[in-house]
Amino acid sequence: MVLLIFPSFVFFGVQGYTSMRDNEAKTVADVDGQPIKLAELETAHRQQIEMARRQMPNLDLKLADSPELRHDTLEGLVRERVLAATAFRDHLGVSDDRLARLFRADPQFAALRNPDGSVNKEILAARGMTSEGFAQELRQEFTLRQVLMAVGTTTVLGQRIQQQALDALLEQRDAQWQLFLAEDYLDKVSPTEADLAAYHQKHAERFRSTEEADIEWVQLDLDALARQNPVSEDELRKYYEQNLSRYTVAEERRANHILISVPKDAPAADRDKAKAQAEALLAEVRKNPASFGDVARKHSQDPGSASRGGDLDFFGRGAMTKPFDEAVFAMKPGEISNLVSTEFGYHIIQLVAARGGERKSFDAVKEELAKEVGRQVAQRRYAEAAEQFSNMVYEQSDSLQPVVDKLKLERRTATVHRTPAADTKGALASAKLLEAVFAADTVRNKRNTEAVEVGPNQMVAARVVAHRPERVRALAEVKAQVMELVRAEQAAALAAKEGQQRLASLKANVAENLPQSGMVTRVQADPALPPTVTDAVLRADLSKGAVAVGADMGANQGYAVLKVIQRVPRQAGDADMARARPIVSRAWAEAETEAYYASLKRRFKVTQHSTADLAKLAGQKEEKNN
Repeated sequence: MVLLIFPSFVFFGVQGYTSMRDNEAKTVADVDGQPIKLAELETAHRQQIEMARRQMPNLDLKLADSPELRHDTLEGLVRERVLAATAFRDHLGVSDDRLARLFRADPQFAALRNPDGSVNKEILAARGMTSEGFAQELRQEFTLRQVLMAVGTTTVLGQRIQQQALDALLEQRDAQWQLFLAEDYLDKVSPTEADLAAYHQKHAERFRSTEEADIEWVQLDLDALARQNPVSEDELRKYYEQNLSRYTVAEERRANHILISVPKDAPAADRDKAKAQAEALLAEVRKNPASFGDVARKHSQDPGSASRGGDLDFFGRGAMTKPFDEAVFAMKPGEISNLVSTEFGYHIIQLVAARGGERKSFDAVKEELAKEVGRQVAQRRYAEAAEQFSNMVYEQSDSLQPVVDKLKLERRTATVHRTPAADTKGALASAKLLEAVFAADTVRNKRNTEAVEVGPNQMVAARVVAHRPERVRALAEVKAQVMELVRAEQAAALAAKEGQQRLASLKANVAENLPQSGMVTRVQADPALPPTVTDAVLRADLSKGAVAVGADMGANQGYAVLKVIQRVPRQAGDADMARARPIVSRAWAEAETEAYYASLKRRFKVTQHSTADLAKLAGQKEEKNN
C-alpha cells in the first residue's frame, strides 16, 4: 500500500469562505450551501501531483491520477472549507504579534527564517512569493489550525480507559501455527484459456492503460541559441585576454618572519631602538640562515607565529599588509629581506616557497570559453527569440515546422502520458506542458500548444500526432501478466483448501501441536506472519481455553492454521507499556478531533461525491475531450 501524504496547499481563509467561484462548473461537494466545483478539484489535484513529483521523485505518479486519490484531494478541500466556515462563525483570527511568535517558534519554517527570526525574503522570492503574501497565507493556516487545536490539546483520557486501550494494543498470546504458502502450489496449477479470459473480464480495471499521446515538440533554450551562433576564435581570444586572471592559478608564498613590534606613532627614540634590534637580528640570520627559526622563536614579538619559528604558512597576494605583501612577492625562495616597516613594527622575512602563477593556455580552455561566451551571447538574444517562438507557434498553429526553420531548432518526438513516469526528466516532466498537450483543443484539432515555460530560459511547444485514450488492454496484450495472476490465485486457492482440511483436523483434536510456535503481539510482530494472521490470533476467543482458527494470509500468499493457547500477561514495569502510553493518548486525542470534525461536517450539511462518482465524472470528461 502506498501512502501519499500531501501537505495542505489551499487556504481559503475567513474572507475566502464567503466568495466562491465558477457557478457553471459541475459541483462535486457542498459545504454550508457553498459549492466546490469540479474545475477547482482538478486544479487542486494537479497541484498535489506536482508536489508529490517534487517530494518523491521515485514514486510512480500513475498511482496519483486515480479516483481514490482524487477523492482524498476532495476530502482535503472539504476539510479546508469546513474549518474556514467554523473560523468565520466563531470569529477566530491571529494577531500580528501572535503570527510573528508562531512563525519564529514553528520548526517547519526554520529554513525561511533569518538569524534574527525575520522572514528571508530572498528564499520567498525564489518560490515566487512576497513577504506580504506569505504572511497572509500563514495567517490563514494558523487561523484554521485553531478550530481543531482546542479539542486536540484539551483531551483528557481516564486511567481506566487508557489501560484498556493499552491492553488491547500490547496484548500478547502464546500460539502455534502452520503456513500453507501459495508459492509451494504453483507447480500444481495449469490455468486454461477460459480461466484467463474470465479473470481478464472480471478484473478489467486492473489492465486499464493510461491516456497517452505521440507528440512532436521543440525547445528553445540558451544551448539551442548558442549552437546557432558560434563565436569566432578571434572573439574567444579577446575574451581570454580580458579574463587572464580567471585562467591563472593564484600565486601564493610561504614565509617565515621575525617581528620587532613598535607602533607607527611611537616616539622616535622607541622606533630607533626597535629598528636597531631588528638590524642586529637581520645580521645574525643572514650570517646563518638556518638559524632563522630559532631566532624567531626567541626574539619575534608576533604571538601568532613566534612559537612556530615565524612560519606564516602559504598565503595569497593581498593577504598581508601592503609593505609586507610587496616585499614578499618580490623575493625568491631562500632569500632574506631587508627590514620591512609596517604599522606593526619591523619585519625580517625569509621566503620559504612559492607556488601558483601558472596560466592555462588558450587551447586548453578554448572549449570552455566557447560554451561560456556562447551562452552569454545566447542570453542577450533569448528575450527576442522567445517572443518570436511564442508568436509563431500560436499564429501558425497547424505545424511546428515554421518555428523550427526560423529559429533553427531541433524537432523531437516522444510518447507522453498525462502524468509523467517517475524517472522522466527535463521538459517532458513538466506538468504545465503535459496539461497543454492533453488539452481538448490540442488533442482534437492537432494544433500546436501554446509556448510553455518549463524552466529558466527554457520554452517548449508541442503538437499531438496521435492520441490514445485510456482503455482496457485486450487479453492478448496482457496475457503473460494475466497468466501470472491467475496462477497465483489458483495456487492460493489450493493452499487454502489444504489449510482448511488441516484446520478441521486440528479442531477435532486441539491437543495436537503445530510445527511453529511463538509469542504473537502487534508490537513485535513476527515477519513471517502477515497482519491478517496476527489479527486472527489476537481476536481468537479464549474463553473456553485453547482454540484452533484459520486465517487467509491475504494477497494470494496462502493460508494459516493457528492454535491460540493462552493470553500472556505483561510484567510490571514493562518498557513497551511506558512507551505506548503517550502514543495511546495522542491517538485518543486524534480520534476526538476527528469526531469533532465529523460533527462540524454535519453542522454545515456537507455533501460530496464518492470515489465512484468521481471516477464517473472523469470518464465523462474523457469522452467529451475525445
